Amino acid sequence: MKQAHCIYQNDDHRWLAIARDASKPGYLIDTNEYLVMDGEQALLCDPGGIEIFPAVFSALSAECDPTKLAGIFASHQDPDIISSLALWLEFKPDLKCYTSWLWQSFLPHFGGSESTFVPIPDPGMTIRLGSLELQAIPAHYLHSSGNHHLYDPKAKILFSGDVGAALLPPDQGGLYVEDFSRHIRHAEGFHKRWMGSDRAKRDWCERVSRLEIDMMVPQHGAIYQGPDVQRFINWFAALEVGVLRG
Repeated sequence: MKQAHCIYQNDDHRWLAIARDASKPGYLIDTNEYLVMDGEQALLCDPGGIEIFPAVFSALSAECDPTKLAGIFASHQDPDIISSLALWLEFKPDLKCYTSWLWQSFLPHFGGSESTFVPIPDPGMTIRLGSLELQAIPAHYLHSSGNHHLYDPKAKILFSGDVGAALLPPDQGGLYVEDFSRHIRHAEGFHKRWMGSDRAKRDWCERVSRLEIDMMVPQHGAIYQGPDVQRFINWFAALEVGVLRG
């Protein structure tokens, strides 16, 4: 089963990473879900697919009261991101789902109504959670045409969706990147194939380089900390993307 790991805490401001399910069927891609909490409110980032809903809900409930969940942040439209939406809404029908305006008429196929969705404009927006002002950061075409990441300026954490993702072998199941050079080999093929725009890549690298980031937390793979954050940005900036091989 998945477990929730506290990766940041300052009083009642917390980040949990829900990751590493050894019992997950081998045909499912491994995903990380992240919960941001401030006081009596919580926001779940990319809650995952319908298949893993029980594991995510159980892990979340072991660490906090799930009724505190105020909203969901969906970086984009993929099923491994948000196909569990109907089950979360069954638990709490008044949940709000923050996502790119582009997916407002697509995500209801996973559940919800017009009032469920809070559209994020292309330039991004501020999402209020308790006393926090979280920032939806544009990441379009990386890899989705309507895509945002989430930045917490107080915790200095960037939820980077599929950017930074690595498809790790079973013997590299640590929550954090421990050896960047070894780790990044498992990210290279994914980024070359799934990141389709060199211009969008450069724009993202320039934008996030201006942020103070202590941790970059992707939806697949391990968490980048400290100097490894800028190492990743530099690596990504130099990478040829949108190619099948090489």
